[in-house]
Amino acid sequence: MSGAPLILASASLRRRELLEQIGVTPSEIIAADINETPAPGETPRAYALRLAQGKAAVVASMRKEACVLAADTVVAVGRRILQKAENEETAHTFLSLLSGRSHRVYTGIALAGPEESLRTRIVETRVKVRYLDNADIKNYIATEEWRDKAGGYAIQGHFAAHIISIIGSYSNVVGLPLYETWNLLKGAGWRHVLRDASNTLPSVTGSSG
Repeated sequence: MSGAPLILASASLRRRELLEQIGVTPSEIIAADINETPAPGETPRAYALRLAQGKAAVVASMRKEACVLAADTVVAVGRRILQKAENEETAHTFLSLLSGRSHRVYTGIALAGPEESLRTRIVETRVKVRYLDNADIKNYIATEEWRDKAGGYAIQGHFAAHIISIIGSYSNVVGLPLYETWNLLKGAGWRHVLRDASNTLPSVTGSSG
């Protein structure tokens, strides 16, 4: 796997920036388009891992010579999966659920190799949010940061003011646990050349995150 090009199976700018932070620059971005509907009774942990594996498999079938990295991040309150907030009503519902309690963020990571190998990890972080009154929620919704974010918030933005504590990986909550991703790549024997963070990010193929 050491000489294989690395493809990121995600259109997420956050994930590309996180990889750049540790000096990893994918040679290509191909956003995998899969059905992201949770299966009946599926746990948040199993859901995150299944989606990551599914995205990796789709892109790996298109680029058999490549090393494909895929990830999916899920916010969960108990067994309830909070998917990406697509409108203000959904964002308000999600933020009300997160208010004054702890929730979990799961990221499934899948690394598919050119020889049909597959390595996976699932990372969990616990996040505690302070009590949010209606004004807090409305003010955050006005920032527009919640759009297309799992759970309706971005921890690296204004919502950081409402976070009481984090147990586990911070980068996991942003969208990609870097320690585990780095070790997954290293364990698979993938080698890369460090690139300057000012280099232009690769273009994106596809439309799904």
